[in-house]
Amino acid sequence: MATAAEPRPVPSAARKLRPVKAIGSSSEFDLLLACCADPCGDEHGERIRSILSRPLDWERILWLVDHHRVVPQVYSELSALSHLVPVQHLNALRLRYQDNARKTLWFTAELVRLVGHLEAVGIKALPYKGPVLAQTLYGEVTRRQFGDLDILILPTDVLKAKAALHDLGYKPAIELAPRIETAYVKTGYECSFSAAQGSNLLELQWRILPRFYSIDFDVAVFFERSDEIAVGGCHMRTLRAEDLLLVLCVHAAKHVWVQLSWLCDIAQLVKTGRLDWNVIHDDAQRLGIERIVSLNLLLAQKLLGSPSHSSRQTWAFQEDRSTAVLEEILRIIERGTAYDTESLSYFRVMMRLRECWQDRARFLWRLTVTPSVSEWLAVQLPQPLEPLYRLVRLSRLARRLASAG
Repeated sequence: MATAAEPRPVPSAARKLRPVKAIGSSSEFDLLLACCADPCGDEHGERIRSILSRPLDWERILWLVDHHRVVPQVYSELSALSHLVPVQHLNALRLRYQDNARKTLWFTAELVRLVGHLEAVGIKALPYKGPVLAQTLYGEVTRRQFGDLDILILPTDVLKAKAALHDLGYKPAIELAPRIETAYVKTGYECSFSAAQGSNLLELQWRILPRFYSIDFDVAVFFERSDEIAVGGCHMRTLRAEDLLLVLCVHAAKHVWVQLSWLCDIAQLVKTGRLDWNVIHDDAQRLGIERIVSLNLLLAQKLLGSPSHSSRQTWAFQEDRSTAVLEEILRIIERGTAYDTESLSYFRVMMRLRECWQDRARFLWRLTVTPSVSEWLAVQLPQPLEPLYRLVRLSRLARRLASAG
């Protein structure tokens, strides 16, 4: 891990943020936040006890725990106050905790098997979520909830990796013709795999995001400066802390922060104090994601009491509308509902998250002309006519806009 460095001062041009309106959260959501917040001082336990003294909808609490994927955090806090929790609901949480522990241990053993096999056939593998993230942030794989494995590889290794995974009993969720698959590697970012134990157990990724998001991480550089970690008794490589923070931030933004667990991870990483903020700032600026990083840090601070780094959190907040974005995201998180990532409102949010008009323009252009798996599966065109997939993409987008209107 890199040693921490003193942050550069905020440019004088940066304006002071307008106060963010408090969210009118329910007692059930308050309890979730309290259980996930930074447990510093006696006030933490008092806050949870105070909320538990109120009338609570425990079915709603269990639903929120499942939706936000924070079973380990909530069970850990509430089991210590078991005398204040209805027995049947504490038992329901315990069953969820035990089920998650079994799953995480299975995934850990499977990750060791997968990474070992990939490397044995000459494929560099860089797991960065799942068991590796749990071990990195919480020191124990069972203390984080996850339901699949994410492994980064180089784009040049995609087809070879798919063959290697086939040897282990994994099958891709979508089968594409070889010539289409080659095109997909250029514009896509991941391939889901299933096995006898279940569907979508593994995400094999060669980019962090689809190309149309216009956030172009260099995966090869990730490998060059990766760190080593021991997981399940096996040493493997993973993202260095600074790269991990940026990746976690864009992942949460991509999904519009609908799960609190993503902010928990970011808050926990910031809490370690092992981040070089100058490196993070430079990389965020180069990638055009200063506003995205700032939003994540502010959300983690506001909701979870993450350590405040005001000079680091105001990089991109030089426009009043950024505060409005923050307030909108807070409402999305509190509602605890899924967000339609194919809707016009979603793409508007993605546009507002970017601070540079060139990045917004590039996002719109790539979104418009980059064929996806849906286009390739919808129409089978012969190889000479493959450029026409852009027109298929435009046609499908036009129909979507018309139906939305």
